[in-house]
Amino acid sequence: MSGEQSGWLDALWFVACVVALVVMFAAALRLRVYGAGWRRWALRLGVIVLALGVTLAANVAVYRHDAHLDFTREEVFTPSREATDIVRSLQEPVQIVYFYQKENAAGRAAVTMLELLERLNPKLSVEAVDIDRNPGRAGAVGVQLYNTAVISTATHHLQVVTTDDREMALGILRALRQRQPVVCFVTGHGEYDIDNFEFHTHFEGSHTHNHNSEGVGLVQMQQHGLGRLRRAIEKLGLEPRKAELRPGQPLPKDCAALVDANPRTPHIPAEADVLRRYLEQGGSYMLLVEPDFAIDPRVAAVLADAGARIGDGVIVDPQEHYFTDDQMIAITRYANHPVTRAQALSFYPGARPVEPAPRDGVRAIALFASSVKSYVALDRMRYHEAAATAPKRAYSLAVAAEGRLVASAPPYRMIVVGDADFASNSFFPYLANADIVLAGVSWLLREERLPTLKPPVEVLPLVTLTNAEVRWIFILTVILLPGAVACAGLGVWLWRRR
Repeated sequence: MSGEQSGWLDALWFVACVVALVVMFAAALRLRVYGAGWRRWALRLGVIVLALGVTLAANVAVYRHDAHLDFTREEVFTPSREATDIVRSLQEPVQIVYFYQKENAAGRAAVTMLELLERLNPKLSVEAVDIDRNPGRAGAVGVQLYNTAVISTATHHLQVVTTDDREMALGILRALRQRQPVVCFVTGHGEYDIDNFEFHTHFEGSHTHNHNSEGVGLVQMQQHGLGRLRRAIEKLGLEPRKAELRPGQPLPKDCAALVDANPRTPHIPAEADVLRRYLEQGGSYMLLVEPDFAIDPRVAAVLADAGARIGDGVIVDPQEHYFTDDQMIAITRYANHPVTRAQALSFYPGARPVEPAPRDGVRAIALFASSVKSYVALDRMRYHEAAATAPKRAYSLAVAAEGRLVASAPPYRMIVVGDADFASNSFFPYLANADIVLAGVSWLLREERLPTLKPPVEVLPLVTLTNAEVRWIFILTVILLPGAVACAGLGVWLWRRR
């Protein structure tokens, strides 16, 4: 039985018990006690004992099938969906000892959330400890700060300082890991760095900076990298590490996945051989490439053999784009794949086409594509000139492929996306961009069946609208509403002239 079905069943039990108590109370008001003498008193005593027994049984039923009711619109008194899914999926015992200060409202709220989570699965045990009243208990486990959760499993113990139930759920995932997979990030070609500042936000496209020769200086800035992605990977219990495609040397054997994000200088042919050997041995590879990057022919041949063919130019979508930039592609429809299943709106600021190239032994699928009115412009600065002659159709932006390059070899997995900025610090935390890239990493690690949880990232609140939504808001607020008022005024004026 799923967690959602179990929740509905508990709610039905709760309602049934309450209704039974109300019916029993109403029946007791109408109950007449017959007889005289000791029989009358014995009957009264029997009714009282029966009522107490039924009330006790009803309380036991309500306790075992408790229902949590939260009438706030934001569900502030309900654990997050991600934390709920992780707790319900527990298959082995997990203990959480939460050290807090009772006078602190955030700490008390965190304890409440943990107690609600504890009800969802008997495998989870929660204990709340007030540090001020029991400092010895905190000192025994090395806790020095308020709002510290000590998460223990049969093999691991770790501490998480937070009041967020999602952070604690991430701690549970880390504690349950039997191993720590290594995610290697390729270096040596000007790729996005994972060791950089995490807070750098800007918008780019045809009207601002780009990643061609005029924008290289800005691209190499320390802030423009993958610091937020690195931190999210670490919170998921993975180990990020740098690696190089060195000719004649294989990649480290403990690289469970290899990520090449926005290479800026061309690869040499020998590096294509390193990549081919890595895939032939069952490796997992993710390539995030910008429209202006020239793919080495031998690298392109390896990618094509593995199931992805990278095209030239930048995709322009006048219909489905984000903000006011036709090159900032907005995606709302996805293929049925573990990477994109149940994903929300994501956007890609400047993307090139990437088409699937399936063949015998290789399964390739387009994860998402632009609208049918999009086209490809070879010069992103003069894309308006290509609108009249370029063919209009849906262009795939990302491909997921798996299979075998050699019949006797283990299967590989590969993801190629025609944009790298969506995973950078600038755009990673917005909309579903983080969900897409983290789900891609999980699929490469063959962990797509595990509960998915995006580590919380601190960003300013935004109202995100697609171009179609902006257009309809303009029509409604600038044309329809003022027009309706003007028509009503005209009607009243005409009516009074009669």
